[in-house]
Amino acid sequence: MHDELTEIDIKKMKDEIAERQKLMPGLLEEVSRTREYGDLSENAEYKCAKQELNANKRRIRFLQNMIKTAVVISTDSPEDVVGLFDVIEVYLPEDDEKETYRIVTTTRNNVFTNNISKESPFGKAVLGHRVGDEVTVQVNANYSYPVRIISIKKGKDDPDLPITK
Repeated sequence: MHDELTEIDIKKMKDEIAERQKLMPGLLEEVSRTREYGDLSENAEYKCAKQELNANKRRIRFLQNMIKTAVVISTDSPEDVVGLFDVIEVYLPEDDEKETYRIVTTTRNNVFTNNISKESPFGKAVLGHRVGDEVTVQVNANYSYPVRIISIKKGKDDPDLPITK
């Protein structure tokens, strides 16, 4: 499977890998230091240091694999069409509410800040549509809901938008 990423996504991932690689000597030293505390089966400090080291290694491998399989995508889209990094306002008839979301790549997804992945059911439903379009968000086989696109504010790939940890 290929991850669709922007040039900025890839740069941010490479930067994180570099930072995590700088942490490796300290993490390895902590594992060695705590190993000297005695019986490893009862050594909580050692277990914690090993877990931290392994988590760092896993994250590096994850990022490297994403970069290796990445397909670089463009963020360009027509002015009147929902595209990547656009901020859209939608009306949710089910809740009688308006909400604002930004459509982002998977690596920058953060539902707490209304940055919604283009790969999510919502992102897939709204991408490519225009103001006034009513689309159905198919969450799963048993649940879907309608949304109407109220406005589109064209966006750019923001280098300050962090990747998901």
